[in-house]
Amino acid sequence: MHCVQYTTGTCRSCQWLEKPYDRQLDEKQSHLQQLLADHVVGEWLTPVSGAQTAFRNKAKMVVSGSVERPLLGMLHRDGTPVDLCACPLYPASFGPVFDQLKMFIARAGLTPYNVARKRGELKFLLLTESTLDGGLMLRFVLRSTTKLAQLRAALPWLQQQLPQLKVISVNIQPVHMAILEGETEIALTPEQALEERFNQIPLYIRPQSFFQTNPRVAASLYATAREWVRQLSIASMWDLFCGVGGFGLHCATPEMHLTGIEINAEAIACARQSALTLGLKHVDFQALDSTRFATAEGVVPDLVLVNPPRRGIGADLCDYLAAMAPPHILYSSCNAESMAKDLALLSGYSIQKVQLFDMFPHTSHYEVLVLLRRNA
Repeated sequence: MHCVQYTTGTCRSCQWLEKPYDRQLDEKQSHLQQLLADHVVGEWLTPVSGAQTAFRNKAKMVVSGSVERPLLGMLHRDGTPVDLCACPLYPASFGPVFDQLKMFIARAGLTPYNVARKRGELKFLLLTESTLDGGLMLRFVLRSTTKLAQLRAALPWLQQQLPQLKVISVNIQPVHMAILEGETEIALTPEQALEERFNQIPLYIRPQSFFQTNPRVAASLYATAREWVRQLSIASMWDLFCGVGGFGLHCATPEMHLTGIEINAEAIACARQSALTLGLKHVDFQALDSTRFATAEGVVPDLVLVNPPRRGIGADLCDYLAAMAPPHILYSSCNAESMAKDLALLSGYSIQKVQLFDMFPHTSHYEVLVLLRRNA
């Protein structure tokens, strides 16, 4: 992949860009094998990869410059702005959208936030595209509601220029810190859920819900989980840290009892919408803390699927799962190092299958799926 910003040294987010892609995959697989060296692994499956360019469905753009000439991209630690509108990780469809957004910022008088001076209003633009139909979700992150009326008044022009905009909102982030978003979300369109579809499973993305940034590899990850689960005899399943329900909804059958737990209420609203669309009757999605839910339950499902944030599931949940002893645990991780620590605590289980999914080409990061079976 050729990147002008990398070549000039202005952006080095893709730390491994100079490594041939085959070598990137080999190094990631070797890293994973080293982390699991103390375990007997029943089957190592071939790593799954996707496109090396234009694979991201999401752009998180810092807004800098002036209201007349806004710049979308990132800031170096010294405050130097870098325009990332031509980043080769974004699909070609993003370029024209960025052009229209720059004009809109000027028309609406949305003064970019100046970090050094602590002045201005518009901090970030967050753009997400659905692979289903090219629909877009756009979020404006503002310091306050001062410019909200101006933004609303100018919005019909933007919607006319970009009819693919389906979900638009404003997030208020008043804190002078490197925090992407605040708690307050203000809807600007009647529709507040962007529809996506992986493997014929409808999924929904709301403004404050997490969604994978590499949809094609994510679809492979969910399909693999479904295949593994359906090879087992599963009547009941927990999907902990379930997000918008991607894993559970893929694995569920009309007869299976599925419980999905996620602390983010927006994500749970998405999961419930998907379950309703699919007509699933034995599904219960709840906005709760996953560890607190699991340790308070008295039942033992046939399978527990965990898909935690980078910190992993932690000692408390590991200890509880080991004591509860469900027949199978399916662990999906975006941080293999924390996962390896968790697996060391899950006594009484053996690793049946491991597969790496390269969601993040040109970096050291990757996803991994591990199937555990309780020892007899």
